[in-house]
Amino acid sequence: MNNDKQDSPFGEVIYSYTRKQALADGFQVDVSETAKEAGIQFPVFLTRAVFDAYVAVPPNVNGQDLAGRLWDVLWMLRFAIQKAQQGTDRLTIELLVRNDNRRPKLVKLLATCGPLDIDDPSPAITVMLPDED
Repeated sequence: MNNDKQDSPFGEVIYSYTRKQALADGFQVDVSETAKEAGIQFPVFLTRAVFDAYVAVPPNVNGQDLAGRLWDVLWMLRFAIQKAQQGTDRLTIELLVRNDNRRPKLVKLLATCGPLDIDDPSPAITVMLPDED
């Protein structure tokens, strides 16, 4: 078998789904500008599930706003990054979220660092639910 024309030892790519497509389809949300304000230098993306469950404010919940909830997620991400050992590419983020008018509940999220996109190897962070990995 001649491997001279193959870019990968696994052969030709049959299908790929890029981050650009995920953003266009609404499966990921780019929160990089706010992340910069929180002191995170890499681009940051939230999965739609994280955004809908813990950033968007549920109906009839008092004293909450989208900007504050996003800031909470990003601030706790920053805190987790600061505490992480060098070379770590996966972090658990824990924060309290109030999705009703009762007490907040502890939420655990997963953050991974990997390439920005299939054609761009620069680092980016994706925050997701633990079962989305």
